[in-house]
Amino acid sequence: MSIVAKSDSCTLCERIGLRPLTKQNILYYYAPLNGMISYAALAVNVTNPAIALRLFPKRDITNFLLIHTLCGTTLYVFSRPHLQSVEAKKRVAYSVLGSSMFTFGSILLWAIVRSATPKDNNALPTALGLATGFVVARLGYDYFSHVDSNVVAKSS
Repeated sequence: MSIVAKSDSCTLCERIGLRPLTKQNILYYYAPLNGMISYAALAVNVTNPAIALRLFPKRDITNFLLIHTLCGTTLYVFSRPHLQSVEAKKRVAYSVLGSSMFTFGSILLWAIVRSATPKDNNALPTALGLATGFVVARLGYDYFSHVDSNVVAKSS
């Protein structure tokens, strides 16, 4: 009976897109997933800091969100197929650079969005921050998929 329950729970996990807890999945699936959740929260925090202050009145969570975003995106870049043939030190350096450019570029974009929107409307910059964050992340994902597909195609 416990075997059936385990099988059913795995099927449920697969249906909602969760992967088994292995070292590989934790590092290169769940950590990047956590990074993207932190990235979305960082978008809200930068475009509408009042929300974070209401939720966490005694703590500034910006650095927490920033570190989680950087770690998640660094691990995502590090795991990409097009970097597998690069020596480890360079691969780490490329991953950190890509993650930093992505994250800090997004923060700059959100700061511009925040300053360019009316001060009396908190919903607009928040929505624009989430929307631009989604677009930037999606473009990055599509870019890496394209580069990876070229490497896989050449190695076949």
